[in-house]
Amino acid sequence: DTEGLLRIKEENQKHYRRAQRHQEKKEKIQRHNRKLGDLVEKKSYELKTQYEHLANLRRAHILELTSVIFPMEEVKTSMRDPADVSSESDNAMTSSTVSKLAEARRTTYLSGRWVCDDHNGDTSISITGPWIILPNNGDYSAYYSWVEEKKTTQGPDMEHNNPAHTISAALCYATQLVNTLSLILDVNLPKKLCNRQVKTQQGNHEFCGENLSRHRFTRAVKKLNANILHLCFSQHVNLDLLHPLHTLRNLMYLVSPDTENLGR
Repeated sequence: DTEGLLRIKEENQKHYRRAQRHQEKKEKIQRHNRKLGDLVEKKSYELKTQYEHLANLRRAHILELTSVIFPMEEVKTSMRDPADVSSESDNAMTSSTVSKLAEARRTTYLSGRWVCDDHNGDTSISITGPWIILPNNGDYSAYYSWVEEKKTTQGPDMEHNNPAHTISAALCYATQLVNTLSLILDVNLPKKLCNRQVKTQQGNHEFCGENLSRHRFTRAVKKLNANILHLCFSQHVNLDLLHPLHTLRNLMYLVSPDTENLGR
């Protein structure tokens, strides 16, 4: 029993010395972890600072880009309310009919329901200059209407002063701006749109060159609107301001100096 007790004591001493070594190793690891934690916290703060600096640089580049090369502003149109014109042509028209026409003019059919739009038809948005404008309500039917009319009617006057050229130019500039913004913000766009007039197997790229059919035109517009909304979402633009059909107005909200998260 005495010999067994001595063996147990020796084993306990070995275990004790081993436990001390493990304790020292544990303390060493803890000191190393605290050191690494402080280093990670310091690096995280430096990274956050760099992100803020990068965001400020992106923001400055975007504001310079949209103020010098791609300025956008709201243009008041001189269109008269159809209700007023109809009222003048028909003296027997009642005031209720006039109000109904005015209300219909301020609504847009979207996703199976009628949505109130106070800007519908009253204003346009210009890009790169006051002569290149898009309807504020996203109604670009003048483009494919002109294309369809051109197929049946040929004449030199049709090549000048038509809204189709204005709409095509504005959408082309908007596409170029969106592609540039995606590079500055380092955000991958969900839809591929090219603003260059380059020949490919599919023909000319969107909005440049040949006149697009109604199907191709509306598909290209939807892709452009989707890219703009994606950029707006990435920069945390207030969702209440956005409308899926308002191409340039959404862009204006995106690049506005009031957008706090622009450049994130």
